[in-house]
Amino acid sequence: MEDGTLVTAHCNNTGSMKGCAEPGARVWLSYHDNPKRKHRYSWELVETKECLVGINTLLPNTLVARSIEAGAVPALAGYDSLRREVTVEKGTRLDMVLYKEGMPPCNVEVKNCTLVRDEVAAFPDAVTARGRKHLLALAALKEKGERSVIFFFIQRPDALRFTPADDIDPAYGKTLREVAALGVEIEAWRARVTETNVTLECALPVDL
Repeated sequence: MEDGTLVTAHCNNTGSMKGCAEPGARVWLSYHDNPKRKHRYSWELVETKECLVGINTLLPNTLVARSIEAGAVPALAGYDSLRREVTVEKGTRLDMVLYKEGMPPCNVEVKNCTLVRDEVAAFPDAVTARGRKHLLALAALKEKGERSVIFFFIQRPDALRFTPADDIDPAYGKTLREVAALGVEIEAWRARVTETNVTLECALPVDL
């Protein structure tokens, strides 16, 4: 800490955090006065050479859900209600499902993206069998007549477009292209990240 105190902070990001975990980087922590927690601090932000990056993987689901409910995501506007953490098949939950009477449900899975190279956001930053499983679940629901959306939340402001990280997980990139061809929609949104706020900023073009 600034006063020299050494603390251990919880990090809920299970990816490799490639480019966001350099030794000596300045970080921002949140404090939680909860006696049930093992660690009082959580890692929220990291300062890279380019910008501030949000690494908290719990934030995107909440922020995206609130943005959808506020009508701030045009592609997902017009629904009457939203449910979080919905089990769609045995062993598989999706982040949210949107509902409107007379319309098929809209299934949405949100992925936190922190890897940006040469202004191109890329996902994943580590091999993710679980991520592929979510893509296949979305494709199965689309085949049943429901709407399916994979939503990449780029928690840093320096990306201009999005692409799958084929060099890191070629199987994920292949599956993403396959499910997109079947009608699974792809939304990639960049966030504005400051020391006090993370807000959804704008949609980015997707290159498959």
